[in-house]
Amino acid sequence: MVSGLYRCIPVRRLLAALYACPTDRFASMKICILSDSHDNRTLLEAAVRDAKAAGAEAILHCGDVVAPSTLEVLKPYNLPAHVIHGNNTGDLYMMGLIAAKLSNRTTYYGQDAGIELGGKRIFMVHYPHYAEAMATTGDWDLVCCGHDHKADIRSIRNMSGNSTLLVNPGTVGGIKAPATWVLGDLDKMLFKIQTVCTNDTQNIA
Repeated sequence: MVSGLYRCIPVRRLLAALYACPTDRFASMKICILSDSHDNRTLLEAAVRDAKAAGAEAILHCGDVVAPSTLEVLKPYNLPAHVIHGNNTGDLYMMGLIAAKLSNRTTYYGQDAGIELGGKRIFMVHYPHYAEAMATTGDWDLVCCGHDHKADIRSIRNMSGNSTLLVNPGTVGGIKAPATWVLGDLDKMLFKIQTVCTNDTQNIA
C-alpha cells in the first residue's frame, strides 16, 4: 500500500513539497565559543550549561584550559568539544590522554585547528594577531581566538574582497575581566557575547 502511494506521486512533486516546508524544519546549528578558562571549573560549567540550554550543539575552546582535568565538567552536557591550547599549555600529554578516551567527546588539535561545523569553515587559534591574519586570507567563514581576555566580534576585510567574521569570546574564567562567552548561530552567522550567568549577572543585551 505504501509503495503504491509513492508510485502515484511524481518525484518532482515530492521534492517540491519537501522544499516548500518552513525553513525552521531544519534547525540551524548553534555553537558555544569560549576561551581562557584558566582552571575555573565553576564558570566554565556555568557557561556550557547556559549554552546547551540556548541550543548549542558544540563547544569551541580557544585555549588556556591549563589543567586538562578542567574539561571533566563538560561531560554531563554531552556536547562535542573542539579544543586547542594557548600560551598556558598545562599538561599537554594528559590533554591528549583525556581526548583519546572513547567515552570523551573532546577533540584536542594542538595550537590551532581548521574544522567544519554546520557547513561553515572555522579556524581556531589562541592569539588575536594570528587570528586576524587568518581572517584576511578569505579561506574561512569564521575565525575564533582568545588570549587578551577582551570579548570582541568584528568583520575583517579579506583578500577575496569579502569579509570574514572574527570572534574573541573573552575569558570564561573571568581573569581580570568579566567572565564571558559567545553564542553563535552558524546558519544566520549571528554571534552574541554573553556573560556567565550567576545569581548576580545577566546576559549582555
